[in-house]
Amino acid sequence: MHTSRATKLRVGVFDVRVPTVWALTTGEAGMRSQALGLCERLGFAFTEKRIGLRAPWRWFPGHLCPFPLRGLAAGGDALAPPWPDLLISCGRRSTAAAIAIRRESRGRTLAVHLQNPRTPPDRFDLVIAHPHDGIAGANVILTETTIHRVTPEKLDAAAAQFAAQYAGLTQPRLAVLLGGRTRHGGFSPGDITRFVAILAAFRAQGHAVMITPSRRTEPALREALTARFADDPQITLWDGTGDNPYFGMLALADRILVTADSTSMVSEALSTGKPVDLFGFGGMGPRHRVFAQRLAAQGHVHILDDHADVAQARPVTTPPPDAGDIAAERISALLRQRLADQA
Repeated sequence: MHTSRATKLRVGVFDVRVPTVWALTTGEAGMRSQALGLCERLGFAFTEKRIGLRAPWRWFPGHLCPFPLRGLAAGGDALAPPWPDLLISCGRRSTAAAIAIRRESRGRTLAVHLQNPRTPPDRFDLVIAHPHDGIAGANVILTETTIHRVTPEKLDAAAAQFAAQYAGLTQPRLAVLLGGRTRHGGFSPGDITRFVAILAAFRAQGHAVMITPSRRTEPALREALTARFADDPQITLWDGTGDNPYFGMLALADRILVTADSTSMVSEALSTGKPVDLFGFGGMGPRHRVFAQRLAAQGHVHILDDHADVAQARPVTTPPPDAGDIAAERISALLRQRLADQA
């Protein structure tokens, strides 16, 4: 169990009582970022719960899983009463436990799920998903971007922390956020060639480049970047040692380039208010492509297909409405009414 104190109270003090809040995931970094980001946005103290399900429980869809609380894997956090006033779950594999908690609480727990639960949405009080998820319902909110943990305060702190590390880079600075292989595939040799050429075009325009890879970034892409830019002091590639400079790059960049396979990284880049470019590659799934195309059509991002696109003059991008604020406002109203009804 991991108990945390929220950083900022955004929804006001409840006149009934301060609610208890759980954030429930199966531990993946992307799932945790969304669930914890929403808890922090709400502003209440919360408890993080990370769980897993043993076989055969994990093979069932969430709404068809029998007695999921009996199938919790060893090493995960305990799920037991008293049940929270608010449960925020994220990711398909957390749905069975979330549905069970809502049922066991007999209506006391307000259950909110982030992303498409792959179960009937009416098994939750509220579902927050994306248009490309193909889900609809009276209790479903669709947001263009993903909830995340980036805040102006965190960016200011990161700028101060990493200012010396990047002091030698000239301006303008381009932050490059790399994803990588998905279940659909990875970067093809052609994708790598296009991507390296795009970064070379940015350098030709005078941009210094800060690159941070992820765990999914393929060795072939890293090797190609190293081979092409190893002798250029104005291009840095984080080697995985020391503190991750991800937030520092977001804070210190003038422009941001993101691989479009990560809705979280794209959403975090957009939250900075800086111009955001996306790069798509062959291993992306159809949902990621729709996500990128919708943002581009609405003027929130630019999609770079090859190095020639870098030279084109572009209008400044505008960030979409903040998904965390939208979700927090709706949850606050629902939770306030739920607690009042129970008083």
